[in-house]
Amino acid sequence: MNREKFKTLVHYVCSKCEDPSLLGSTKLNKILWYSEALSFLNFGKSITDARFVKRQFGPAPAAILPILSELESEKTLLIRDASFYGFPKKEFISLKAPVLGDSFTREEISIVDLVIGEVCNEHTAKSISKISHDAIWEMAEIGEDLPFYTVLAEQGEITEEDVAWADTKIAELQKAA
Repeated sequence: MNREKFKTLVHYVCSKCEDPSLLGSTKLNKILWYSEALSFLNFGKSITDARFVKRQFGPAPAAILPILSELESEKTLLIRDASFYGFPKKEFISLKAPVLGDSFTREEISIVDLVIGEVCNEHTAKSISKISHDAIWEMAEIGEDLPFYTVLAEQGEITEEDVAWADTKIAELQKAA
């Protein structure tokens, strides 16, 4: 995982959702998951290579808690406890503008912005959680890794072209290691 890029992405997501009541932990995790997964589906690679695991309310980045703590300790992000219909909720308030630099491509930011708009404005935490409880999530155990290539299973039947593409990607990863 590119830790700094992931940290910037988390900060960016929190800064873009201007109404803190619209973004809690569940929605933040889903925005990150769907942004990374859509990047993988469209470009063959995730945005930050963050590792995601199965959690009770759907896929979540393994490193989310340390990253949020770091952003809070740097006074970049305020994390406050709130109540939503009697249930505890975290709210995230960006205290500084994120510095994207040249870390992200225009396409990556477009995907993230699209997912932020959809998740923050069109879903509750419960509704987006329900959607993320797909076949991939169902097959995994709590705490188990959810690699991005598993999103391909939701795309339908696997063709010989898909297998050839996967073989190429595996070979590239083995050479890089």
